[in-house]
Amino acid sequence: MNTKKLALVTGANRGIGYAIAKGLLSDGYMVLVTSRNKIDGEKATQKLKEFGDAHYYPLDVSDDSSLHQLNQYVSKEFGKLDVLINNAGINYDTWQTTLEADLAEVHQTIETNVMGPWKMMQSFVPLMKKNNYGRIVNVSSGSGAMNGMGGGTPGYSVSKTALNVLTIKVATEVGGHNILVNSVCPGWVKTDMGGSGAPRSPEEGAETIVWAAKLEDQSMNGKFFRDKKEIPW
Repeated sequence: MNTKKLALVTGANRGIGYAIAKGLLSDGYMVLVTSRNKIDGEKATQKLKEFGDAHYYPLDVSDDSSLHQLNQYVSKEFGKLDVLINNAGINYDTWQTTLEADLAEVHQTIETNVMGPWKMMQSFVPLMKKNNYGRIVNVSSGSGAMNGMGGGTPGYSVSKTALNVLTIKVATEVGGHNILVNSVCPGWVKTDMGGSGAPRSPEEGAETIVWAAKLEDQSMNGKFFRDKKEIPW
């Protein structure tokens, strides 16, 4: 039996997700890399194997059948899930205003950024409860903080605010099972979404997420973090 903790990272084929997987592997975790693009995901996993025990399984978080297949695979192959990182996210919609937003696009954003993590938690929390251990980290954003919120990025901001609320709701329900659920703002990171002008590297963006994935028992639960510190939202 493999005694390593198993972490599942969504959207781990590039950017922050790849850096999260790399960080967890370097800390001795077994990591299940998931992504929508199978070719890119498999290539990323091959590179990640240089750092540890990496596996790959294709996943579209907005597709129920894809999620069901992943759950069946994890249950059969590993029989547990210790860490879930809900990292997959889309549409930093800087080009939209709230009143003129393309609502079909907003719906797609919410489907991936909110419903995706919601479905992932519904799917995998039972496995965590069974083993009386779990760490869930939802990758959020300062754009979702109501503190000082202004205009711009309507779909993305609403989705990340909802993700923070979802984090608190789930944390409240699972706290008695040694499961901790928190959300993290990685900061402005050099990724396809963040752009080349961002001040942080993917590794710097991943640091607090990896930290939250390793919190000790009875640690902080239902909180929102940046740079390993709780922030108001």
